[in-house]
Amino acid sequence: MPVSRLKPYRCRVSDDQPEAPEQNFSDLGLAPEVLKALADVGYETPSQIQALTIPPLLEGRHVVGLAQTGTGKTAAFALPILSQLDMDQKTPQALVLAPTRELALQVSEAFEKYAAHMKGVRVLPIYGGQGYGVQLSALRRGVHVVVGTPGRIMDHLEKGTLDLSELRFLVLDEADEMLKMGFAEDVETILADTPDDKHVALFSATMPAQIRRISKKYLEDPVEITVKNKTTTSSTITQRYLIVSYPQKVDALTRILEVENFEGMIVFVRTKNETETLAEKLRARGYSAMAINGDVAQVQRERTVNQLKAGKLDILVATDVAARGLDVERISHVVNYDIPTDTESYVHRIGRTGRAGRSGDSIAFVTPRERHLLRAIEKATRQPLTQMQLPTVDDVNATRLSRFDDQITQALTEPERIDFFRDVVSHYVEEHDVPEVDVAAALAAVMHGEQPLLLEPEPEPRQRSFEERSTHAGKGERQPRESRSGAPMAAYRIEVGKRHKVEPRQIVGALANEGGLSRGDFGYISIKPDFSVVELPADLPAGTLDRLAGTRISGKLIEIKPDNGPYRGRPGGGHKGGSGGYKGKRPRT
Repeated sequence: MPVSRLKPYRCRVSDDQPEAPEQNFSDLGLAPEVLKALADVGYETPSQIQALTIPPLLEGRHVVGLAQTGTGKTAAFALPILSQLDMDQKTPQALVLAPTRELALQVSEAFEKYAAHMKGVRVLPIYGGQGYGVQLSALRRGVHVVVGTPGRIMDHLEKGTLDLSELRFLVLDEADEMLKMGFAEDVETILADTPDDKHVALFSATMPAQIRRISKKYLEDPVEITVKNKTTTSSTITQRYLIVSYPQKVDALTRILEVENFEGMIVFVRTKNETETLAEKLRARGYSAMAINGDVAQVQRERTVNQLKAGKLDILVATDVAARGLDVERISHVVNYDIPTDTESYVHRIGRTGRAGRSGDSIAFVTPRERHLLRAIEKATRQPLTQMQLPTVDDVNATRLSRFDDQITQALTEPERIDFFRDVVSHYVEEHDVPEVDVAAALAAVMHGEQPLLLEPEPEPRQRSFEERSTHAGKGERQPRESRSGAPMAAYRIEVGKRHKVEPRQIVGALANEGGLSRGDFGYISIKPDFSVVELPADLPAGTLDRLAGTRISGKLIEIKPDNGPYRGRPGGGHKGGSGGYKGKRPRT
């Protein structure tokens, strides 16, 4: 039936409504080979988004699916696509666009799993960071399904190495994330340059105006399916927060690692630079930790994730983008070392644990200035976070002694390991007339090395005298501001201003894209006639400054450099911006 003759309908489902009669996948009209693959992996009952999406996709309808991550969206579009493949067609029949490499790989793996009983189905992931040779040879052999990131798909289209002239299905997965990451133009180009009669499915957690416009322009009479939950975070995740100042974060994390019983952990930070810095600090403290960010080569990223899955690595320090699509069963804890500035990022982050009914723990570090972000998260998720206290020295020491006891108990269950040492101890006692308990204590000291088993008691905080406080207050020096994460901020001058017709959003967009910065890294922006001053983290690495130095805004080289001029007119250290200053709100990216 032609798509244009079908009348649009909308379907919204929430947990507040009575549940529909339970269905099985066998009731949805899927191909027998697909049903057999689902039986192999133990799937019987479709989720809400699957039950509502699969039938219209099998009918040839266009679909807009609004649902949070973790609701089963991948199967909702993969199963009907596989059920309708023409095995004789050698050019790609389905294209799935995903915002990140990790998600593209995850979707590709899902397609392959569901096509296990379909002979000859070829699925190809295409993403940046992977060599072109592998992709080109696979395309020459012929593929049925391509899953890729918009940038690399555009590269192949421009080179003429990807033929989408006979494309039948196009899926935009996590469309809001793609637009947020700057892929809007690429996505629209791909939509416009593919066959008009293709079937389009758009999946997104939210429906901003730009996605609504794309839907109206490129989807014909779409079925709009909205699956709303009472909460956007899993009930199996225990959510806690810790009020901590920025300088205390590393020590606070170390203490939490000491007392928490965790298997695998993801620690989220805001910047690429911080992933490497924090991972190095954790390794120096004896933890197996690795960083993952957008600058890490894909081969290394995959190796790191496999190490986490295999238990050879315990802690992954990651940025939002780098961790998208990760589904590792061992992840028992997620720590928001830098609390995200938007609630959707928070939901995506903690969704890395507590998946598929498993329990999980989430801990958010909140600086005193970030309490408003905590309130926003609680309001959006409709779930309160429980405040936790920083583990004390006594807590850490009790945990260490308990683990030491467990090591002794475990050794006693393996007689073959201790028989030899029993003879050694007996010989030493006879030769030196020393009590056995003293010999055991000496052996424990040798085993533990120079590092003390227990922490020293914390010193009492020293109160500054009235004279010290008065002297400090009287100096009149300007104290550095802090970013949303509590990190010190510094002023940087860029050589574009009002006469170049720049706006704060242009400055933020250019610096964020070139320097790998996030919204939380930007402070006050003051736009002067011939230049502008931007507050950025004071510890920007030299490599980031070098990349930013080559940035152009409105066609002009910005020539970024530290600004040592006096702060004038804005309480708390801001530049007086006049009509051009960016006041009151942080810029949006």
